[in-house]
Amino acid sequence: QLRLVESGGGLVQPGGSLRLSCAASGFTLGYYAVGWFRQAPGKEREGVSSISSSGASSSTHYADFVKGRFTISRDIDKNTVYLQMNSLKPEDTAVYYCAAGFDVPGSDYVPRSADFSSWGQGTQVTVSS
Repeated sequence: QLRLVESGGGLVQPGGSLRLSCAASGFTLGYYAVGWFRQAPGKEREGVSSISSSGASSSTHYADFVKGRFTISRDIDKNTVYLQMNSLKPEDTAVYYCAAGFDVPGSDYVPRSADFSSWGQGTQVTVSS
């Protein structure tokens, strides 16, 4: 059974950091592109970052609103993708989801929900003082 499980969310003060994990079971995550998305209350889900498959050099992509603050990476041995989030802001508060799909070419790609078919259940991130 293909499964993605996010973890690492929580409550953090503005300016703080969190590292989200997306662990896969039932399939080899390195064969797939992985995207991080978020959805705040009353807002549409938006793409945050993505990393291409290992075969596509694990190239990374970021939405403008997280560039310089968030870093996506993968650990092949642990079958896990991470999202390191630094300098967090209250507007980063949302449920964060990871998803797996096929690579989409383009150096300026921002992850789109329609490109990903397998989703985790989400983890809550709250940035508040």
